[in-house]
Amino acid sequence: MNLSLEGKNAVICGSTQGIGLAIAEELALQGANCTLLARNEEALQTAVKSLDIALRQQHSYLVANFSKPEQVKHVIQQHVQLNPVHILINNTGGPPPGSVLDATEEAFLEAFNQHLIVNQLLAQAVIPTMKQANYGRIINIISTSIRIPITNLAVSGTVRGAVALWSKILANEVGQFNITVNNILPGLTKTQRLESLIKNNAQKRGLPTEVIEQEMKQEIPMKRFGEAAELAAVAAFLASPAASYVNGVSIPVDGGKTGAL
Repeated sequence: MNLSLEGKNAVICGSTQGIGLAIAEELALQGANCTLLARNEEALQTAVKSLDIALRQQHSYLVANFSKPEQVKHVIQQHVQLNPVHILINNTGGPPPGSVLDATEEAFLEAFNQHLIVNQLLAQAVIPTMKQANYGRIINIISTSIRIPITNLAVSGTVRGAVALWSKILANEVGQFNITVNNILPGLTKTQRLESLIKNNAQKRGLPTEVIEQEMKQEIPMKRFGEAAELAAVAAFLASPAASYVNGVSIPVDGGKTGAL
């Protein structure tokens, strides 16, 4: 089974911490040249230095704020002029929690821009280079909420659902060029995002965070939270030549928590 990514160039969004950084680390271990894309230049510099270079990989970073789609568009268009992209990891932090009735128009529009619109702009920029290389992998990190809505994540769930449908349509269009488009659906994974959700839930219910954590773990068949590295391993497989016929699917990486088939 060919899992090597030597000679492949990857752009990984939201990659200074959590799932994004874990994916960048794993792709680098498999030999990819990784370009990290996020808004904090200092954090990007630190993250790039942490990536493996044992196979003479060359890593870099791009600075852009996902709340400014035109900025992202400019940065990625400049990048692909000199650097063909074989792998794109779309990964952006989720909107704040809250109910659908409490959500403002601005919250929906901001989330839509940061996720679906930015994904679209990135895909439009990199797909021509993927076609030329006859190799492309677009992997969207979204949420299990596209299968079963998650309480109090109304804006996030709505927009993630839109991204899932967008990616399926895109997969149908570009598969003929040996470009695959797939989604990874993280469950409860040890990240700053999960810590924030636990803290928010604990404050609302007036309970210690430890109690909330245990309640959440009991809902998972494996009785524990996932590690970012476990999700990154799935991303590395989907990015590899071994996954050449996996296209247009959404894969939960959630320890079995999602009740849907």
